[in-house]
Amino acid sequence: MRMSWGHCSSLIRLGYAAIALAAFGAAAQAQQVRPAQALFDSGPVGFTAAQAERGSGAYNDSCSSCHGGHLDDGQFGPPVKGSSFRAQWHGQSVAALLSYVATTMPPASPNSLESQTYADIGAYLLQQNGERAGATELAAAQVGGAASQVRRPGAGGGAISAPGNHDATYQAAMARRTALLGRITPVTAQMLGNPPAADWLMWRGTYGATGYSHLDQINTRNAGDLGVAWTLALPVSGNEITPLVHDGVLFIESADTVEALNGADGSVLWQYVRALPARLRQGRGAHMKSLAIYQDKLYAPTADGHVVALDVKTGRLLWDTAIVPEAKGVYGGGVGGPAYSLSGGPIVAHGKVVLGVSLGVNTPGGDFIVGLDGQSGRELWRFYTIARPGEPGGDSWNGAPVSQRFGGGVWTVGSYDPDLNLVYFGTGNTYDAGTLLLPQPRKGKSNDALYTDSTLALNPDTGKLVWYYQHMNRDVWDLDWVFEQSLLTLPVDGKPTRLLVTGGKLGIFDALNRADGKYEFSKDAGLQTLVVRIDPKTGAKIVNPAFENPQGGRLDYICPSTPGERNWIATSFDPATDILYVPLLEACMDYRFTPRDAAQVAGGGVDMRGEPIPPRGSDGKFGRIEAINLRTRQIVWTLRQRAPIESSMLASAGGVIFSGSHDREFHAYDSATGKLLWQTGLNSAPSSSPVTYEAGGVQYVAVVAGGGSSLDSDGTVLTPEIADPTGTTTLWVFKLRGARD
Repeated sequence: MRMSWGHCSSLIRLGYAAIALAAFGAAAQAQQVRPAQALFDSGPVGFTAAQAERGSGAYNDSCSSCHGGHLDDGQFGPPVKGSSFRAQWHGQSVAALLSYVATTMPPASPNSLESQTYADIGAYLLQQNGERAGATELAAAQVGGAASQVRRPGAGGGAISAPGNHDATYQAAMARRTALLGRITPVTAQMLGNPPAADWLMWRGTYGATGYSHLDQINTRNAGDLGVAWTLALPVSGNEITPLVHDGVLFIESADTVEALNGADGSVLWQYVRALPARLRQGRGAHMKSLAIYQDKLYAPTADGHVVALDVKTGRLLWDTAIVPEAKGVYGGGVGGPAYSLSGGPIVAHGKVVLGVSLGVNTPGGDFIVGLDGQSGRELWRFYTIARPGEPGGDSWNGAPVSQRFGGGVWTVGSYDPDLNLVYFGTGNTYDAGTLLLPQPRKGKSNDALYTDSTLALNPDTGKLVWYYQHMNRDVWDLDWVFEQSLLTLPVDGKPTRLLVTGGKLGIFDALNRADGKYEFSKDAGLQTLVVRIDPKTGAKIVNPAFENPQGGRLDYICPSTPGERNWIATSFDPATDILYVPLLEACMDYRFTPRDAAQVAGGGVDMRGEPIPPRGSDGKFGRIEAINLRTRQIVWTLRQRAPIESSMLASAGGVIFSGSHDREFHAYDSATGKLLWQTGLNSAPSSSPVTYEAGGVQYVAVVAGGGSSLDSDGTVLTPEIADPTGTTTLWVFKLRGARD
């Protein structure tokens, strides 16, 4: 059975014909055109006869049943060749045509074909509309290589404008969108340092990564009145998404698409669609946790290892910088294939765009953090998270050469202290335990493996390492310390002290002086069994002697499991109460070290049975939220449930915290007691970081639901009776019922 765009169902007959008309033109008000006019007048267009032949087959498979076998005889779609079509696209670019086709077709599942297939169909359309084939193929890179905006004369601002019916209703809608985009103000350094309460300008809301909002319209008295304000389907991805909001405009990235939306009603203001290699399947496996915004630019990591800067008002591409060579950095998997290495996101610090990479298990020499010039995208510096020989910490790898040093991944967004001009990142473990556990030809100074499981404090202007603190040396259990670096002020020895607080998979939170990295104190959430003591002066972790030296073939039962007591889903901190809200997972693992073959240079080294398992004596409750007072270091309350927690925490001045779980439920709790105030079911688990913002005087809460992250599979192993649909990525936005629009 031949697939068609939208399958030409009754739904197409009723409505999608209008969408196709908007996409391909043949406007009712078309003026007289010259029959011989070519499609484009911008010069020769590169495509080959062979490509057009491939495109013919793809068109027949995916398009002909709507637009007709001859391109102008379709029953349900308008002509895609001939004078009207040529008139509609004359003067526009090939990239604009291809981008628009990819982002709107098929109507029932836009962007569902491979980028190269869209390019091949484009070549066929060009050939059928009078363009001549040449020696160079039309590149897939032109499919969405620019913001997917197709404008007609008279379309204003950066609002999306498509060919088609431009009646009074259309004009009014475009005017509203143009006005909203026109009101966007530049984001200054001062705003980033002290964001307006109505905005959400970075991953965890502020440079301090606290996940806290000063908005209080939604509070403990009325949270039960929350209802859906609007929803929007996003391109399917591995999720972990955090929207940003500025001046009532919500910016979001999923898979290969960055969008600007009206924060009040979800209407799309502009889109940027990234052309990706076919093997990445439109970025369906990608995990990019956040965007960044500064001045008039929106910075987005892409699934093919680049960072792009987009104009916040139009989505126009301003610059594009490759961070990871195409031959490196394929990591993970997830829905639809491999995801590249920029699975954290950028932070803007002192005008520099700073982000880290996580290149996975097959990258000798490990990972790095880069600093880009925010205006030009030029790379200014690169700091390697695996210490090199001859550098401080360079002889901490058991004598192994750089080619056998792996890991130090940076898959979380950094924090920044403008007063100290220091940016902070956490790092992951080594991906090859054998390097640290097996004898090497040369004996090194230690096998601590710097800078794995560390906090790094860097100067964002130069990339110079100002200080580091290794939370866990020689981590051969895959228990990263890579997560958010919360910048807090708490009393230490009776004096207010500017601290950095961060916790690893062990659920141990270390507090450091953020000026120099001096260790201050730790708080153990209490579920792990690997560390038996923490040195009160240095914070050094003393491992249970029974587990200290893994032996080949020996099975060790260790808590937590490799997903960790906590993972990338972030904590939140309420500065009014000094309470840290921590999402936890109650699970353990069977750990076994398997020495690699002598012929192997690297790889393997550890078999951990690959799955979390219930703790011994478990009552079957795996999800846990703990409220920890960091001033007193006491647990204020604990909430336990069957379903694992799958979203970051969000705290607010209204005394409400938000959290989502594997059972697709999204909750609001009283932050003082943990009492449930409200909950609602979503289409899928919210494996993301919720945010709250204000638009038009109304407070909204936004969260993205949709599977793809490792937390989904972990939850399925522990609670197989909970059905968590995947393959959908949806933005949900809530407000109080009755709040004015």
